[in-house]
Amino acid sequence: QMQLVESGGGLVQAGGSLRLSCTVSGRTFSAEDMGWFRQAPGKERAFVGGISLSGRGTYYVDSVKGRFTVSRDNAKNTVYLQMNSLSPEDTAVYYCAADLVTSRYYRDSDWRYWGQGTQVTVSS
Repeated sequence: QMQLVESGGGLVQAGGSLRLSCTVSGRTFSAEDMGWFRQAPGKERAFVGGISLSGRGTYYVDSVKGRFTVSRDNAKNTVYLQMNSLSPEDTAVYYCAADLVTSRYYRDSDWRYWGQGTQVTVSS
């Protein structure tokens, strides 16, 4: 079993930045690929970004490339999502995910463990 706890969400103005954190316990963090997803009101949960267990591979949905960065600190069992140049379209509940059972980072059904989510609201 793994436990994932997100933090760092909040209200920010358009153009601002936030950094989300997801701290993992219960299994060896350094052995896990990690992902970030988001769910906007009335929409399905969607892939935002992911990072390989080594940290050398990062993957993003096109809409956040150049604005968001996924990183990890294996010593702290934590994965981060740095979000810059935020727009109201980024408003959503953000979730971290762990234990990817395939290589398809973008499929939420391929991740076994999820955090509880953290709300990000971007005002215009």
